[in-house]
Amino acid sequence: MAKQFPHLEPEHREFIQRQRLFFTASAAATGRVNVSPKGLDALRVLGERAVVYLDRTGSGNETAAHLRADRRLTLMFCAFEGPPRILRLYGQGRVIRHGSPEYTQLLAAEFNNEEPPGARQLVWLDIELVQTSCGYGVPLFEYGGERPTLTKWAEAKGPEGLETYRREKNARSIDGLPTGLFDDEDEPPSR
Repeated sequence: MAKQFPHLEPEHREFIQRQRLFFTASAAATGRVNVSPKGLDALRVLGERAVVYLDRTGSGNETAAHLRADRRLTLMFCAFEGPPRILRLYGQGRVIRHGSPEYTQLLAAEFNNEEPPGARQLVWLDIELVQTSCGYGVPLFEYGGERPTLTKWAEAKGPEGLETYRREKNARSIDGLPTGLFDDEDEPPSR
């Protein structure tokens, strides 16, 4: 049975910190809904009502476009080992641009100033609701390790190659919405 909480409790934080994978869900008012898996030790719990994750360059940048258009964001964690549980964080998200003063401060404070190859932006979630549910339908899996492919790909691209790739693949969503990744993009819609 689902239970709701106004903020993260200590047991929620402990559960989140044990997970090796989480999912993001976002959408604009129209167009496609996006769900993305995230791993590679990307997420940090900042307190009872906020989390941030380090987002790396990928095939698209849907979450950033959706957060510019409509700040709704959901993160979901599932127990693939041990007792069953699903935990969802609902709230308002925003992107923190790479190289900005806030990005630099959070990278130092939360990620030990370690920026992995392909780091693209940080995504912040202000938590409005925490929900737990049973997770009985989630199968058990054994963790086999991280895949090195994303890191190797970003290293091979190098800074200039990543810039070119992001301009081609990450500047707009699949529905044509701007992501805000570059200074020369369209201004975000007024809220």
